[in-house]
Amino acid sequence: MGDDGKVRLGILGTGGILDRFLPGAERSRRVDVVAVASRDAERARRFAAERGIGRSHGSYDALLADPDVEAVYLPLPNSMHHDWTMRSLAAGKHVMAEKPYSTVAAQVDAAHDLADSEGLVLTEGFMWRHGPHALRFVEELHRIGELRTIRSTFSFSIDSESDIRLDAGLAGGSLMDVGTYCVSAARLLVGREPVAAMGLAWPARSGVDDRFSGVLDFGEGVVATLTSGFRSEHSGIEAIGSVGSLRLDDPFAGQATKLTGSDGFEVAIPKVDPYELELDDFAAAIRGEHPVRLGRADMLGQARALAALYESAATGRLVSV
Repeated sequence: MGDDGKVRLGILGTGGILDRFLPGAERSRRVDVVAVASRDAERARRFAAERGIGRSHGSYDALLADPDVEAVYLPLPNSMHHDWTMRSLAAGKHVMAEKPYSTVAAQVDAAHDLADSEGLVLTEGFMWRHGPHALRFVEELHRIGELRTIRSTFSFSIDSESDIRLDAGLAGGSLMDVGTYCVSAARLLVGREPVAAMGLAWPARSGVDDRFSGVLDFGEGVVATLTSGFRSEHSGIEAIGSVGSLRLDDPFAGQATKLTGSDGFEVAIPKVDPYELELDDFAAAIRGEHPVRLGRADMLGQARALAALYESAATGRLVSV
């Protein structure tokens, strides 16, 4: 713990997501980014100097051996999340792993078992779940009567065919990158886990899904549809009930400005940095103030839903979650 009580955070990697993450970390009064690591020592040194981070390390293991680092943030490619989470926990560090953590429920359980045994906090970095737009959406669901359908989309246009999100070896693909937000939204708004899934993938040349569409069956007549992709620009969530609907545009990148209802309801969404909010939640859990918002149960539900969608897309069958 730092003298000011802030959680002293190290970052494994120097990826582009840090352009969005670091401003939130700077705003947070609960964390202090004290170190960054890259597998290229010179890259780490330059990055630290440019971003005002006190120390750099030329390997991830070196950062994990740094006694001044209490917790780590892992913005590494998807395929590396579990391995480096386990190494970080074994080194005595609290962990926030960027979404999606895994599609393998056994990996989620193994990581939380290790975290629990070491008295450490582990969470998945779904920053959008901490924003006032997500919380207000849940609060206003009563307006639409009995929930019937959730419809969500998240897509953007990839600029280069060499983008790592198109790399099958790094567990890329649109469902993993942006569709995972749609899965998260459906699970949050329905308030329970799906029982079955159907998926359809359109592959890119690299083998990952360039576009993905899916249906999650939550039982009791409630279904969620989702679409993700790398070739168009759209983001939104709509909840449809027995007497109306609610809609939120651009919900996943912290840009939503208002929640609207089919009955004329409209409420402005405060402009806040969701990365700041997720870090505040992480730090509060580390300090023992309350459980982390996204813990074992939520991470397991997300992993199982993603795995079922992928299995369905591969087999053409309805798959139990």
